[in-house]
Amino acid sequence: MTDRASTWHAVALSRKVGTRPHRVMLDGQPFVLFRSGKALHCLTDRCPHRFAPLSQGRVIDDAIECPYHGWRFDGGGRCRSMPGLLEQTPTIAVPAHAVREQNGLIYISPGDQRGEPYAGVLSGPGTVSSVVENRVRSTLLDVAENILDATHTHFTHSGLLRGLSSRRWKVKVSVTGGDGWVEARYEGEPRQEGLISRLLEGERSISVGRFVAPGIAELEFWGRDRINLSTTFHLRQEDDDHVRGFGVLAGPMQGGLGYIKAMLFKPLFMIALRQDQRILTAARDNKPPGARPVICRLDVLRPSIESILRGERPAVADAPFDIIMEL
Repeated sequence: MTDRASTWHAVALSRKVGTRPHRVMLDGQPFVLFRSGKALHCLTDRCPHRFAPLSQGRVIDDAIECPYHGWRFDGGGRCRSMPGLLEQTPTIAVPAHAVREQNGLIYISPGDQRGEPYAGVLSGPGTVSSVVENRVRSTLLDVAENILDATHTHFTHSGLLRGLSSRRWKVKVSVTGGDGWVEARYEGEPRQEGLISRLLEGERSISVGRFVAPGIAELEFWGRDRINLSTTFHLRQEDDDHVRGFGVLAGPMQGGLGYIKAMLFKPLFMIALRQDQRILTAARDNKPPGARPVICRLDVLRPSIESILRGERPAVADAPFDIIMEL
């Protein structure tokens, strides 16, 4: 599990980065993605001359051209041309950053690199996947916890994820973790009493919710002998007020049945995302300045997620625990 923690952030859909520069934000910092030939590049989106955004320029002769004075920078960030200058181009550069492309997503790793981009627990041959993108006014901590929190689904997603029946199940939750990750394993709920589960999931043996640095929130739902469904959210804090995420919905191909399930799941999942977006925004707008939320025994992952985001080893890594809750 420890090899899943990394410094790679999913920042764009591959199909959205073509011949035009593409701007993305990460922790309040601007980056520009662009292609030259078959190569993909990432630079800080700021020309060092007058700080104009390079993403508003164009790609020409395998370089990105600043829209202000036409300075051109190659994929490594080095300035190759200053229109009007008759002397040798001085050594000036824009910071370049590591960039990878896989599974339809583009990842960047500013600063020191560690680990590999996380594809998801259910990916590769024999699987069907679909990607949705969402943006919400919130914090990475609150969004990640919301995705992984089981108890809110009876109310925020009543009828969709849970709540079609008044039946509740006593569930054993085992929480473990390590450097850069934490997960909760749920046993004792044979299925969720909601529309999505009844249509798409089938019988359940266990479900798992995990957080992996730097911003992966993942859910997996197991049948008797395999994963029936997984959702992997690649989250990043764009700025102080907004979180952007890519949700990868995946399941086994099942001889083509997986494609039908994916077609049904995506619109239902978008409804759930909008429901979460509304409650997260309302909670943020209603929060008094400087207030801290009340943390209770049912918030099994939040303390660990908070520690991981601070760069600390979560306490549960050395003291795993079990709790019985009703879902």
